Amino acid sequence: MKIALRKVTKTPLDFEVESNEITFKGYLEYHNGKLILLKANLTGLLCKDCDICAEEFNMPLDEKIEFFISDGIYHKDNNDMEFDVVESLNGIVDIEELLASEIELIKSDYHSCENCR
Repeated sequence: MKIALRKVTKTPLDFEVESNEITFKGYLEYHNGKLILLKANLTGLLCKDCDICAEEFNMPLDEKIEFFISDGIYHKDNNDMEFDVVESLNGIVDIEELLASEIELIKSDYHSCENCR
């Protein structure tokens, strides 16, 4: 699902995408300047290998995701707070690509199965 950032306004624009057994559901909302706020929940089951015994297991997900998307290159102002910003250089945000990135970020963390805890 690709969304043109120019279509995002102060009225939240809902989205929902699925990948295997994972659902990424939330909304996009204009924040200020070139920044768009993304708030979403990542829920479902993620199939992962245990980092101790290497056995495959299903890890339940229930993550709150929140970051900003910049329409173009983001230049931090000295008055800006510290927050996560994803840059969109073509004026379009690909929600499936963001979902895949979030899944890979979770996979890269250390996780163990029930038997190894």
